[in-house]
Amino acid sequence: MKANGWLSVQPPEIQNHVLGRSLMLRFDAGAVVYRMGDDPGGIYGLVSGSLTINCAPPDRTPQLLHIGYPGGWTGEGCFISRQPRRLDLRAHAESWLLHLPLDQMDQLADADPRFTISFAQILMGTVDTLVRIVSDLQHQAPARRIAAVIERGACPVTGTLPLTQAEIGKMSCTSRRQVNAVLKQFSTRGWISTTYGGLRIVQPRALRAYIEED
Repeated sequence: MKANGWLSVQPPEIQNHVLGRSLMLRFDAGAVVYRMGDDPGGIYGLVSGSLTINCAPPDRTPQLLHIGYPGGWTGEGCFISRQPRRLDLRAHAESWLLHLPLDQMDQLADADPRFTISFAQILMGTVDTLVRIVSDLQHQAPARRIAAVIERGACPVTGTLPLTQAEIGKMSCTSRRQVNAVLKQFSTRGWISTTYGGLRIVQPRALRAYIEED
């Protein structure tokens, strides 16, 4: 966790306090970490596995928005706002997570104001992701929206995307039929390869150049 994501850019003292006060939790594939509307709680950091982030306005059913990989942290909104959870977090595969409870966050922030700034940086990372999601969905061509979702959703280390065609369709606002056709095109061009339960980016530069053509 010190090598990737939010915690990797924090001072050693903050890293050690966060790791020392966090609980290690295991979640089966499909298990709910927390639901939209749940009482305020602390932050979660993904150690292994993958997570799906599902979100919607309060009067609608949460939809797949993004996928998280090891090193990612989320749940910081409750620390800042003291309001209920605003999204659903689920384990996409068997996952191990670190959980820093809200009371522990409060104790750290009370003892040292730097922790408040540090926790707020998780929020800014979330904002950056949301800006990227909006940008991805602004592509007029369905194929480029699909390409953008593949690039954004793929694991930064392995280049794999463990999502079904239906899930890619939800994230890109396209139909499963459109996704199927586009993935065949990308595979023929050698940009991606299909894997069991997902795909892998083979030529990231070619995929990025295609997205930027729009």
